[in-house]
Amino acid sequence: MFAKDDVESGGPMEKDTGVDVDIGTIDENVVHTQEFVIGNSYYARLQRFAGKFGIEQRGIERVPSDERKDSSMSNVGTMWLSANMVVSSFAIGALSIPIFQLGFVDTALTIIFVNVLGIFPVCFFSTFGPRFGLRQMVLSRFYFGFYGVKLIAIFNVLACIGWSSVNVIVGAQLFHAVNHNMPGWAGILVIAVSTLVICTFGYRIVHVYERFSWIPCLVIFLVVLGEFAHSGEFNNMLPLKSGSSEAGSVLSFAASVYGFATGWCSYAADYTVYQPVNRSRLSVFLWTFGGLIFPLLFTELLGAAVMTATVENEDYLNAYFDSGIGGLLAMVLVPPLGRFGQFCLVVLALSIIANNCPNIYSVSLSLQVLSKETQRVPRFIWVFLGTCAYIAISIPGYDHFASWLENFMLVIGYWLAIYEGISLTEHIVFRRGFSGYRPEDYTTPSRLPPGFAAVTAFLFGVMGAVLGMAQQWFTGPIGKLCGGEFGGDVGFELAFAFSAISYFLLRTVEKRKFHR
Repeated sequence: MFAKDDVESGGPMEKDTGVDVDIGTIDENVVHTQEFVIGNSYYARLQRFAGKFGIEQRGIERVPSDERKDSSMSNVGTMWLSANMVVSSFAIGALSIPIFQLGFVDTALTIIFVNVLGIFPVCFFSTFGPRFGLRQMVLSRFYFGFYGVKLIAIFNVLACIGWSSVNVIVGAQLFHAVNHNMPGWAGILVIAVSTLVICTFGYRIVHVYERFSWIPCLVIFLVVLGEFAHSGEFNNMLPLKSGSSEAGSVLSFAASVYGFATGWCSYAADYTVYQPVNRSRLSVFLWTFGGLIFPLLFTELLGAAVMTATVENEDYLNAYFDSGIGGLLAMVLVPPLGRFGQFCLVVLALSIIANNCPNIYSVSLSLQVLSKETQRVPRFIWVFLGTCAYIAISIPGYDHFASWLENFMLVIGYWLAIYEGISLTEHIVFRRGFSGYRPEDYTTPSRLPPGFAAVTAFLFGVMGAVLGMAQQWFTGPIGKLCGGEFGGDVGFELAFAFSAISYFLLRTVEKRKFHR
């Protein structure tokens, strides 16, 4: 019925009639029914096996309109509410004192303003899922081209694996705080295997889990807030400072907060593709915003507040250095609550599952974007391999969490700022909104941008990040000018500016040359 290459690319190569035909509804159902059911290839056998157990078979193929039956609007909000009402975001706020030496007031102001800035792109790209039925990395072909997007997919795979490694270490620290005889690798395995089970089943089960997992976490964080407030250990430290050292610390901490907040941007649309095609974009945007902003602000501010106790209380300080975030929370919960406090720590450790589900689900989709061969590997196999990868990274990284978290957050902020600079420029300037897309072209390289402008602009963005970064292992020349002795990190700001401006210029030339 269709050529072999058409089937492998995810859909038939229809003639250009000039009509916006919903190929996802008309043709792809036939193709994918054959792919999932018919044949004796390993791919077909594995897909039939998956179907027997209710495992999601669809990978990066466009979701047809008649399959977009996720009618619950609240699923959009609770997805991000659960993914961020976790101990990992608590750990971000706690970085402000041991790493950046900030007071609570400047920390709080940074957290509030930078989070709002960081989540806007996530909310925006979430609105593309119902409209086009395309995953975020597949959607990115309209910005980076069919081949250029493979570079972005590689970065996204590394980001997903890195996120998962950082998160699972936080959870393992909590297990260790409850039972000092429990090694870090054991806690890592408990969380990783639990996450694997949920992500294997796919979109529907991920949303079911995320719909409820925020509730016990919110209750326990409220208990943390109440017990810490009752302890009287809160220390406002010094009033707002001024000068180059303060500016450098604020800028560097802001980069970490931004990296965490905007980190969902590169797979935002993955979790709305089964929403009805006529879903209001404003509703999707607002539900996503609400689901992100509340847990991020609440947990990060709470983390920053609890960390202030380490300034004058050596017990808190020793607990943090001995067991990390787990030790810090144990100091708040265990002495006054005993066994119940330990139970709370275990629940918070398991909250990492909700944080890692989006990472591991999306890493499988990013891997499928890399080639025809990787697309022919079923999604749930990539979930398993991605899990193995982050386990292998997190176990040796367990003892170096604080510095690893800081550096990783900054790097994430850099590459996503580049991604956003290029994607938003293409959408606003060249496509002029949603009407400028033909989603059925997503499998046809000749109808997508060539990608030269995007890849070159990406390199310019890297240049901007290098010039503006201020990390322990390197400080760029502009970063040195933005702070005191150690500089101030403006890498993500320059990365966005360099990529957006260069893309505008290069894409103008590219479009005149190639007319696409």
